[in-house]
Amino acid sequence: MRIVVWLLIGAVALGAGVAMAFEVRGALEREREFRAAPKCVSVPVKASSCLWEQEFTVRKVETHSGRRRGGSPEAELLLPSGRPWEVTFRRTDPVMSDMEPGDKVIGLIWYGRVVEVRDADGRRQQTSAGPVGWPDDRLGGAFACVSFGLTALVGGVWALLARGDRRRAAAATVVRWHGVGMAAAALLTLWVRVANDWPIWAIPAIWGPLALLLLASMVAFVIAALRGDLVDDAPSTPQVSPSSAAWPGGTAAGAGSGQS
Repeated sequence: MRIVVWLLIGAVALGAGVAMAFEVRGALEREREFRAAPKCVSVPVKASSCLWEQEFTVRKVETHSGRRRGGSPEAELLLPSGRPWEVTFRRTDPVMSDMEPGDKVIGLIWYGRVVEVRDADGRRQQTSAGPVGWPDDRLGGAFACVSFGLTALVGGVWALLARGDRRRAAAATVVRWHGVGMAAAALLTLWVRVANDWPIWAIPAIWGPLALLLLASMVAFVIAALRGDLVDDAPSTPQVSPSSAAWPGGTAAGAGSGQS
C-alpha cells in the first residue's frame, strides 16, 4: 500500500512538473511584454496592454495569517468613484503587511487587472496577477516536481518488482528518498533566488550542481544496498532451550537416561 502511494504521488508530481516546464516560455514572454509596455496616454476604457496608474483607497485588508487553511492575502481597494476592487497577493511583504484601512495606494493596471501596488513611501509589490517572477516560480517548481516524480516512480516500480528481495527493496528506498532531497534542493534554490533577487539563470546554476551531488550519492548508496551493505542478510540463529543445551542430544538423551 505504501508503494502504491509513492507511485501515485510520483505520477501527480511528474505531471505537474511537465506542465510547469511548458508554462515557463509563456511566462517569460508575458514578463517581457509587461516590462516593454508603454504608459497609457489616457484612462483606458477597456482592458489594454498599456500601463495605467490609478489611485485607490484601502478599505479592507486580510492577511489570513491566523488561519491554518486561509487563502491568499487580499485587500479591497476603492476607486475615487467608490467602486470596490479586489486584489490578492502571493505574500504579505513588503507593502501589503503595512496597509491599513484609509491608506492611499497607487495601483498599476495592465490588461484590466491591478498587477502592482505602490504605497506612499514608494515601495512596490506585485499582486497575484503580476507577471514578474512567474517564470522563476515555474522553473523552480518544474525542477522540484520532475526530479521527485521520476525518482518516486522509478523507486516505486523497482520496489514492486523486488518483492522478497531485501537488497533491491533497500535500493528502491534509497532512490525514492534521494528524489525528495533533489526536490527540496530545488525549492531551497528558488527561495534563495527570490531572497537575493538573482536572475532566473541562477536557479539551474545553483540547483544543477546540487542535483549532480545528490545523484552521485544516490548511485553510491544504491550500489551499497545491492551489495548488502545496508541490509543484514544473515539468517536468524535458532534459539535453543536451556534444557536441550544442557544435555547433548536433547530429548533423546533425557529419554535414554530415564531408561537407565
